[in-house]
Amino acid sequence: MNILVVGANGRVGSHLVKTLAEMGHSVFAGARKDSLSFTNPSIQFFELDLLADLQKIIQRFESVNIDIIYFTAGSRGKNLLQVDAFGAVKVMQAAKAVGIRRFIMLSSVFALQPERWGESFLQNITDYNIAKFFADHWLVHQSNLDFTILQPGALQEKLGSGRIKINVSEPLSNSIDNVVETLAGILSAPNTIGQVITMADGDIPIIEALNQVSP
Repeated sequence: MNILVVGANGRVGSHLVKTLAEMGHSVFAGARKDSLSFTNPSIQFFELDLLADLQKIIQRFESVNIDIIYFTAGSRGKNLLQVDAFGAVKVMQAAKAVGIRRFIMLSSVFALQPERWGESFLQNITDYNIAKFFADHWLVHQSNLDFTILQPGALQEKLGSGRIKINVSEPLSNSIDNVVETLAGILSAPNTIGQVITMADGDIPIIEALNQVSP
């Protein structure tokens, strides 16, 4: 499949691009600047500015053949409204305009549940969760896309175990490796379409955990 990863220069996106290419997919590494250093011939840079107006983003999408979009972009708190919130919405709108149905969103644990934002580390990222709330809400209620939203807790740069738990009851940590594997695994789990999945590191193999998601 031809897959666009929006935010290919990020902590998750950069690993996801490599993983998808290793799985045999053709991957467009979406970023504003070509500062990426991918050597796999299945990966090609795809210039994408989330601050551009909608029509320009649509034109970019029309220039290539894309089957699936992953949205992993984030401003790291620097431009939450234009990137994390409205940038995501514009990508959804552009996807719909050109007929791309499948949209997989990387979000934040409990982003759609503001009543949980006072818990644990979430109390320190309220502005981020507000941005993710509006992006996730648009995807669920306004986009008419075949979406999956993955909501991990705190991301940690540690070795992945390949084991997770889903539908968590509290905000917990996640290795970036496990998040990337889970995002990639969603491709082969059609039961995840239309679902919002919270996750954390756990003891269930990733594919097995995804198969437990109720459609």
